Amino acid sequence: MKINERTNGGTTTRWPLLEPPRQKPRTHRPNLLKRRPWHVLEAPTGEFPAIDADEAMGPQLPDEATVNFVLDLSLRIGEVQMASGAGASDVTATIIAIAAALGLPHCEVDVIFTSITVTCHRGSDLSPVTALRVVRSRSLDYTRLTETEKLIRQIVRGNVGAEQAQTELERITQAPHPYPRWVATLSWGGVAAFITILLGGGLDIALVAFVISGVIDRIGRLVNRYGLPFFFQQVIGGLVATLSAMAIVSSNLLTTNKPTLVVAAAVTVLLSGLSTVSAVQDAITGYNVTAAGRTMETALMSAGLIAGVVLALRIAVMLGLPRTPLPEVSGSTPQQLPLVVLGGAGASACFALASYSKMRAMLVAAAAGAIGAAVYGGLMLAQLDGVSSSAIAATLVGFCGGVLARRLGVTPLVVAVSGITPLLPGLSTYRGLYQIGVEPSGDISTLMTAVAIGLALAAGVVLGEWLAQPVRTGLGRLERRFAGPRMAGPLEAADRRLE
Repeated sequence: MKINERTNGGTTTRWPLLEPPRQKPRTHRPNLLKRRPWHVLEAPTGEFPAIDADEAMGPQLPDEATVNFVLDLSLRIGEVQMASGAGASDVTATIIAIAAALGLPHCEVDVIFTSITVTCHRGSDLSPVTALRVVRSRSLDYTRLTETEKLIRQIVRGNVGAEQAQTELERITQAPHPYPRWVATLSWGGVAAFITILLGGGLDIALVAFVISGVIDRIGRLVNRYGLPFFFQQVIGGLVATLSAMAIVSSNLLTTNKPTLVVAAAVTVLLSGLSTVSAVQDAITGYNVTAAGRTMETALMSAGLIAGVVLALRIAVMLGLPRTPLPEVSGSTPQQLPLVVLGGAGASACFALASYSKMRAMLVAAAAGAIGAAVYGGLMLAQLDGVSSSAIAATLVGFCGGVLARRLGVTPLVVAVSGITPLLPGLSTYRGLYQIGVEPSGDISTLMTAVAIGLALAAGVVLGEWLAQPVRTGLGRLERRFAGPRMAGPLEAADRRLE
């Protein structure tokens, strides 16, 4: 170090002489665009850390044709789930697990109400591959959904390859319904008949409800051939159910004092199958766009039903038809509790059959309906309010379905939707619509109570399935421990996620 000296009045001051920094020889710097973002920052020594050539190139993926094939297969499986009413979180987890099992470990999935988008990242040197599939139709075929979920588990566990899975999926999607259409019509009538028994009606009301709901289903099938939107089909259903009940009252065909149970049962049938459970599940799990789409569809279908019932009530007032007396909503007695359980089991089994479920799924759905109806009836006997009783019963149904459904070879969605069908607020909905359309007071509180019960049922199912996850995971680990060697890596994680 050089020292600079300066003398001022006999005093000598010394300070170091600042030198310009030495110029380092220029060297070739690596291309930063080929490195990951955190490699742009220099290390403390001022040198760039070395990385493996394979790491810089990204994940090793199959050829582009195979990537497109796997993405298309994953999208088609997700479409089957979405069309059957599965939640967006379940569809996302399924697609990611299938893609990872078939050699695409880095995929992003975006699910909305009408389409599914999957992007496969292929490293920094290759552009990602994106595929999209639109969900155009929705149908209740739980046999198809159950077979698809069995195929998913086979793919994730490595037992089925991509081409074999594609062939099996085509067989599942192109197969006809397991039952003729008239069996579904009789099943919808059975749902209405068992609902009237659950509500305290006799066999005569159950028979009338059976016939009217069957007629509504055939009318809906007829107008569906001409492409009539489902909103107007709901209007027609509510109109036919209400006018039929009033016509029966005016003709004195029924000697009971509860003819409105026919309308309540028909309204319950028209409310069943709506995507209320999936909408609440998507909202809770953070898929807000999909939840908004499902909520809008449910609200629109419910509005069509409301319009049909109110229109029928207005027509009845104009024609001077006798008004149907409204039975009071009260809790069941201990003597009626066995009939409540029977009605719940029968309605759930008939709903599963109307949704083209096989015998095992029907039996599981009947057990879920019986459990839900028994819990609901017992809580109503304990003088608990309807909203809380519905929520607790639905939570138990969701828990039992989440723990036992896949162990018995049945998709949990079948158990959840079928199990809460007997608890849908058909009678409360009709009471609220009657108060709005006929009575001069126009009280809306009863209708809001029906809406609260519907939301409580959906939220209870979602909560029950969430509570069942640790139990299901523990049972799965116990089974694998006794069954044989465990899988390792992403297949094990995906298998745990799908259990």
